[in-house]
Amino acid sequence: MKKKIELIGAPVSFGQQKFGVGFGPDAIRYAGAAARLKRIGHEVIDSGNIEVPPLDIDKFQSAQNGLRNYEEILAYNEQLRQRVSESIAQDHFPVVLGGDHSLAIGSVSAVSEHYKSLGVIWYDAHGDLNIAEESPSGNVHGMSLRVLAGEGDEQLVQLGGFAPKVTPDRIVLIGMRDLDYGERAYIKAHNIKTYTMADIDALGIKQVIQESIEYLKGRTDGVHLSLDVDALDPNETPGTGTKVSGGLTYRESHFALELLQQSGLITSMDLVEVNPLLDHGNHTAEQAVALLGSFFGETLL
Repeated sequence: MKKKIELIGAPVSFGQQKFGVGFGPDAIRYAGAAARLKRIGHEVIDSGNIEVPPLDIDKFQSAQNGLRNYEEILAYNEQLRQRVSESIAQDHFPVVLGGDHSLAIGSVSAVSEHYKSLGVIWYDAHGDLNIAEESPSGNVHGMSLRVLAGEGDEQLVQLGGFAPKVTPDRIVLIGMRDLDYGERAYIKAHNIKTYTMADIDALGIKQVIQESIEYLKGRTDGVHLSLDVDALDPNETPGTGTKVSGGLTYRESHFALELLQQSGLITSMDLVEVNPLLDHGNHTAEQAVALLGSFFGETLL
């Protein structure tokens, strides 16, 4: 089924501490995202990048108390929320290009406005389920899913005027291999559907995705896919800031996205944490574009 895909760039770095991830959206564009999706047969609208606050390098690199770069994160997520909500209202399929994973606060908040029972697939090495009191770094990209589930800073939690954006029983975590103590406790307390790399090794990615689809389809009316490229193994996908060895392979991820596309469940998407300054020849952005191709129905024959 052909879609009207809208690419929305969020060139944001404020949720973490490594310079360069803000160049991710344009690296993905340079790798040919729009052209590839058009070749598959979709209509593609590239609406450019949202405007983000200027990056003060001295502040960005300094020690900060509490939530790092809080004011900037709040400002750009509100702008992103409005832009993604407009996209959905125009019957587009929004693909948010990042940028660090704190942008999901804005994107998922927008999507949740349009569904009664939104589900989220968090394809990532990390759970991003910290709160400020438990975070070892203060980096908001490690707190975004907890905010969306209704816990954390009140202004971020209430972005768009309501909370939660997604409940724990409609979250699936895939690719987990680096969880802080508080995140593990939260996952267990709320019985969040979680597939660690050990689970994926034991079951295989096909069964993991099929079980995820089955789990979500009866309890959601829309599913947002938030894909962090650090879910993939850094030996294959080096251009990202929070590397954890032992991740999903590039081929496994292609197959996972093919299965998700076939399910018809996914209604919106983030593609985040591409950092071309940590990459080799824009390789990770090129992989991200190939994964987009698989997700939107590209086949060999």
